[in-house]
Amino acid sequence: MAMMCMLSLSAQGVYDMKVKDDVGGEVSLSDYKGKVLLIVNTATRCGFTPQYKELQALYAKYRGEGLEILDFPCNQFGGQAPGTISEIHQFCTANFDIEFPQFDKIEVNGPGEHPLYTWLKGQKGFAGFNLDEQSGKMMDQMLRKRDADYDKKADIKWNFTKFLISRDGRVVARYEPTHSMAGIEADVMMELNPVVSAIMSRRSIRQYFDKPVEHEKLETIVRCGINAPSGMNGQPWIVRVVEDQKLIADVTEVYKQENADMVKRDKNFKNMFRNAPNLICVCTPAKGGGELDAGLLGENIMLAAQSMGLGTCCLGGPVRFLLSNAKAKFFLDRLDIPADYRLNYIIAIGYPDEQPDAKPRDASKVKYIK
Repeated sequence: MAMMCMLSLSAQGVYDMKVKDDVGGEVSLSDYKGKVLLIVNTATRCGFTPQYKELQALYAKYRGEGLEILDFPCNQFGGQAPGTISEIHQFCTANFDIEFPQFDKIEVNGPGEHPLYTWLKGQKGFAGFNLDEQSGKMMDQMLRKRDADYDKKADIKWNFTKFLISRDGRVVARYEPTHSMAGIEADVMMELNPVVSAIMSRRSIRQYFDKPVEHEKLETIVRCGINAPSGMNGQPWIVRVVEDQKLIADVTEVYKQENADMVKRDKNFKNMFRNAPNLICVCTPAKGGGELDAGLLGENIMLAAQSMGLGTCCLGGPVRFLLSNAKAKFFLDRLDIPADYRLNYIIAIGYPDEQPDAKPRDASKVKYIK
């Protein structure tokens, strides 16, 4: 039974959750679809309680752009949220002038934890405190005295832990109470800006649902691609969009014959293009040149796809196979590539069946010359 409950919960998302407001009424979080959410467990007698002022300032600044802060008082950490929700709300409005929604008191850990927090913790576990800062050291020392392995668990560690939810319901980030509000604000700004949000949320997708992308969407996405900048407006590329499922299946059979062992090791293998149902093939002049412009085109395509709920992956391996294997020539023939052009890369595209985490980026490689 417990396993069934966990499986059921894992299939849910934030918009499937229901909570009680500060007067006991039931609220569906689906009411917040399309908003950027910052969900926080709070307390009125905590050393972090002054964060209410920062949260209200953030809310006042970005509410008009689509930010909602959802406040869930919790008395599980040092008994620092005593009283009724009515008393808590009165305290917060009187002392911090809060305007964001405040919900009924809940538990965020243990047998009585609210399903919302079970789901949130399942999406983003504890990533540690910043031990270079005094507040992070203090929290680490306090919690480690109680439990030497506290950092290996996803539980909420203290009051004012925050979760950032994107407009499409993904948990973007988890912030411990010591995290700076300036850092949170930067992430909120990125999520509120649709272009920046698409850039920051795009991942290389390697698992797709067996659902072809609608022709109209492919047309829109490719139009975004060909509107990318190109030197002297030369547009030194051609594009071929593959919607023929049989063509993909037929060339995959050739690939499987030539790479039987590798295919056998991949239990999720469906086709040679990272399992995508559609392909966007980009070609550049055979004599060379045009690679930069083609790269700009491809980036536009992938970001446009991301903004429409689609996943992409830029592929080079299948291109090398297609160009080097005579048995795959029929695929290239169907693309009808002019003799003076050559297949440069392929973008796999489809409805994503995975949500991989972002890989670390090295910000130290950036220098600002002032």
